[in-house]
Amino acid sequence: MTRPPALKVRPLTPERWSDLVRLFGPRGACGGCWCMTPRLTRREYERRKGEGNRRALKRLVERGTIPGLIAYRGQEPVGWCAVEPRAAFSLLARSRVLASVDDQPVWSIVCLFVARKERGTGVSRGLIEAAARHARRSGARILEAYPIDARARRLADVFAYTGVASAFLQAGFVEVARRSPTRPIMRSALSRLS
Repeated sequence: MTRPPALKVRPLTPERWSDLVRLFGPRGACGGCWCMTPRLTRREYERRKGEGNRRALKRLVERGTIPGLIAYRGQEPVGWCAVEPRAAFSLLARSRVLASVDDQPVWSIVCLFVARKERGTGVSRGLIEAAARHARRSGARILEAYPIDARARRLADVFAYTGVASAFLQAGFVEVARRSPTRPIMRSALSRLS
């Protein structure tokens, strides 16, 4: 049995846009979201759903923003992680459950998308660890995430787009707040990374 190629994670740049399109497929990852849900109001999201969200994300990338990271096995894109400063995601500011824990400046992981055939192979954890390195290189001291705590029941993949708590625990995150039974706020102190 041959071993699959090692996972490589790269920032989303204009040169890699077509890889993200290939990974997200014709539906734009999940129902036309194109990972714009955390950046928009519900009304804006519904108005742009599908092609409008794709164009909006592409404009961000073309302006030089790195909205996240793409994981590859060989040349094949197999995963995505949205990671930027918390302020980039207006949804977090509007949420009572995900409201700021304190006044510390943090970066946030708000989405993980893994190709169906790669689910359960460690892609999420690889993306989480790469996001921590990326955020630290970009000057962040704290990385925050808002996963689902799915210990009580099996969760449909579509509802796990923020990741699952167990993957973040394995990557060294700790729970710092919980305002909902299934939605912990988790953090990693990036100063401890080498």
